[in-house]
Amino acid sequence: MPKTEITKLPETGFLRLPTVLSFIPTSKSAWYEGIAKGLYPAPIKLSERTSAWRVEDIRKLIAELGGDV
Repeated sequence: MPKTEITKLPETGFLRLPTVLSFIPTSKSAWYEGIAKGLYPAPIKLSERTSAWRVEDIRKLIAELGGDV
C-alpha cells in the first residue's frame, strides 16, 4: 500500500513523526533534542510502541516559528 503524502495539516487529530518532519524540516535527532530542551512539543503515547503529536500543538509551533499554517 503506498503512503499518502499530507500537504496540508488537518484541523484536529494526531500526526506521526515523518509527517511532523515534513512540515518542520529538521532531523529526527534534532527534533528529539528540541523536545528535551522544551523547544518542541512532547509526543502523546497512543500505545506501548506508538507516539504521535497533536495537530494543534504542531500548528502552534509552526505559528511560533513564523510559518504559515
